[in-house]
Order: sequence, then structure tokens, then C-alpha cells
Amino acid sequence: MHLDLSERVVLVTGAGRGIGRTIAARFAAEGARVVALDLAFDAEPAAGPGAEPGPRHPVAEVVCDVVDPDSVRRAVEAVLELHGTVDVLVNNAGVNVEGQVAELTWEGWRRCMDVNAGGVFLVSQAVAEVMKRAGRGRILNAASFAAIVPSVGSAAYAASKAAVVQFTRVLASELGPWGITVNAYAPGMVPTAMNGFADMAPQEQDRLLDTLSLRRWESADDVADLLIFLASDAASYVTGTLVDVSGGKLATQIPSRAHTAAAAARAGGSDGSDGSAPPAAP
Repeated sequence: MHLDLSERVVLVTGAGRGIGRTIAARFAAEGARVVALDLAFDAEPAAGPGAEPGPRHPVAEVVCDVVDPDSVRRAVEAVLELHGTVDVLVNNAGVNVEGQVAELTWEGWRRCMDVNAGGVFLVSQAVAEVMKRAGRGRILNAASFAAIVPSVGSAAYAASKAAVVQFTRVLASELGPWGITVNAYAPGMVPTAMNGFADMAPQEQDRLLDTLSLRRWESADDVADLLIFLASDAASYVTGTLVDVSGGKLATQIPSRAHTAAAAARAGGSDGSDGSAPPAAP
């Protein structure tokens, strides 16, 4: 299957660093014309496979605050001046506010909601009018595994991401008559500066990895692979859904048991084909 995104105009929010920066680089490597939005931009190039094959078009950078309607309007106008349209919107921008409900501040709660849900609303609203005129488009909204199974201390974050999921479903139906698809995606555990997974003690890392069916940290490229598919013509009949890209997090109650059994089978010279243990992961 060839996923041709050549010359598609792709707008990625929160693309100044981290996952968003890799997403922007990957779309550029696919031949898309990419515009990155953020409050500020890292000087270093994005890491990962997407940065290696020189992109056909450089990634343009536009400063934008996704919680400011005027800033969003100016940013979309800048994109239209550059490329005349927007074919794909990736609403990646987000923040995390941790704390149990009893200790959360109103300011922290509002900040999480404003950026994670409000930013998706404002940028989608602005870009949807452009896509309607074109009669096509893809809107991809960053949710989180926290919208599926939240954690203690994540009330603000989980609620904001659950709001993104429901917003996505409504918008998908409202924009369906114009041939525009809208989907949300739920990453799991991608080590970033915001969550500090990679800096945790080994025992704590093991505890988290034990919740995954694919027992490894997720990479930004794992997320980008899904988005490239959802942005392509091959996903033209996929809309109004949440795609779980978490590596099978909590797909079963204790997925680590399968890895323990597989390790024992390999140590004993069995490939698991006799039913004693599952085969090793590729």
C-alpha cells in the first residue's frame, strides 16, 4: 500500500519540540508541505527516522498560542498565505497538570482544559472552514490512553483528553457532508520531558512497562506512523473514532505474565509452539 501525501498541506500544533516535532518531520519526509505551530521552537532538528531523508519541503514555523482565538486566526491566515489551503490538521499541542482533586488549583484545571480541549476546538474551528471550501480534509486530535483508563492524580488531564474524544465524534458527523474525516488517537507511554518516564528508577520503569502487551517504551515515530495512515486516502472511510496506539496497554489484566512465560520458554529451548508459552515478540 502506497500512502501518497505528496504536496498535501499539513498543519501540526505543538510542533516546536517533542512528539509534535517528530510528527512534523515525518510528514515532511512523506513529501507534505508542513507548517508547525507552537509558542517557541527548538533550534535542534527533530530526532528519529523522519529527520533523515531530506524532506522535499522544509517545515515552516509559525508562532501561535492555541488558546488565543486571535493568535489562531492569524496563524491559519499565515498558512493560507503560504500554501492556500490546509489538507491535514494534527492537533498535537497539550499540557499535563498533575495532582489529586483535593489539591488541584482552579488555575491548573483551567490551563489543562484550555490547552488540551480548548486548543483543539479553536484550531479545528478555524481550519474546518478552509476544508469545507475544499470539500475534503483530515483532522487528527491527540487524546491519550488516560481518556480510556485514567490514573490517580490525573483528573484534569484525563478529563481534558476525554473531552477531546467526544468533541472528535461530534465534529466527525458535522463535517462528514463535506468529505472531511475527524479522528482521535490515544498514545500510551512515550518518554518525554513532560512525563520523565526515561529518567525514572529502573524498578519504576519496569512497573510501567509491565502494563504493556508490547513491552517497550512507545516512540514518537510509532505515533507518526498511525497519523500518516489516517491522513492518507487509504483511511478515507475511518472517521469519528478513537484509535488506541498504546502498545496494548492493559489489554489484559497482567500482560507481563506473557513476557515472563515467553522468557522461560526461550531459556528452556522452546519456541512456545507446544502451548507451554507464547512465542517471543518480534
